[in-house]
Amino acid sequence: MPHRPTVLLTSTVALVLTLAACGDVDPPDGAAAGDGEIVITYNSPTEWGNYGEVLSAFTEETGIRAPNDPKNSGQALAALQAEQGSPVADVAYTGIAFADQLVETGVLQNHVPEGAEQVPEELRDPDGAWTTVHTGTIALIVNEDHLGGAPVPTSWADLLEPEYEGLVGYLDPTQAAVGYSAATAVNLALGGDLDDWGPGLDYLNDLRENGASTSAQTATAKVAQGEIPILIDTDFNGYKLQDQGTNVTVVIPEEGSLQIPYIVGLVDGAPNEDNGRELLDFYFSEQGQALFAAGYMRPVIGEMPEEQADRVLPPEDYERAETIDYIEQGARQAEFNELYQDEVGFR
Repeated sequence: MPHRPTVLLTSTVALVLTLAACGDVDPPDGAAAGDGEIVITYNSPTEWGNYGEVLSAFTEETGIRAPNDPKNSGQALAALQAEQGSPVADVAYTGIAFADQLVETGVLQNHVPEGAEQVPEELRDPDGAWTTVHTGTIALIVNEDHLGGAPVPTSWADLLEPEYEGLVGYLDPTQAAVGYSAATAVNLALGGDLDDWGPGLDYLNDLRENGASTSAQTATAKVAQGEIPILIDTDFNGYKLQDQGTNVTVVIPEEGSLQIPYIVGLVDGAPNEDNGRELLDFYFSEQGQALFAAGYMRPVIGEMPEEQADRVLPPEDYERAETIDYIEQGARQAEFNELYQDEVGFR
């Protein structure tokens, strides 16, 4: 496989403008800056992990309305940047790959939530701009009822077989943190690294030729409906579908995968700042961490509760999931985006 020459990093501003053009960056329904009875989060889809329950429980505890928001990580970053003169959001949530861009663009203020000091140092910003709230792992979420008789795939290589033509989907890696993490995972699994995207780009191009689709937004509902029978996504979304009665199997590919930290932070100039602080404290409380864990997101404080641990893949499967220098991954995203758009594109 040929090595791609390194592309000069484009500016963060250019990336933000690209992301803004790629998706809706409107605030969530009911958002009103300065409304003392509300807290606005960006990138908290109801169906993502257990975010619907997390925000509902926060409202029940505090009386502060906390509407869910359907943005992905890239759209959240774009909206925060566009709104810097008059912020709408109070709290932001993204994959850790966006951490460096959040800091560089100055959209977050330094704030360490109560309880967050227990988070390992490598999983939080040294100045307090962001903190990892939970982690997930890139996996295949497979709806067995819509495979047309094909077996459940167990590897990245399987997805390129003719029997899976048109059955695979993943989130756009130039917009969604989980999509970029999926691209990183397959690249590493097939022998690439953050300096060489060749193996991953070759694979994604072959996957496109086998009929794969991309989505900008969370696509787990499409798995349940059979519209996307095999989704490359986070493991916790697959386990959640199992709880909802969908006949899905969660697979950590045999060649390897990637662990993904997800981060939260307080928006600089947040119009409902006190409510934002209260929500972040809730995220890192025992109740908040347990609610994330109920959605099979691995808590960053403490262990996965036994009830959830008994219903996920065994530890040996997760040994195939790597950890990396996530800040470096974020710094390489603009380079990857340019290569992906040139070589895969989905135009």
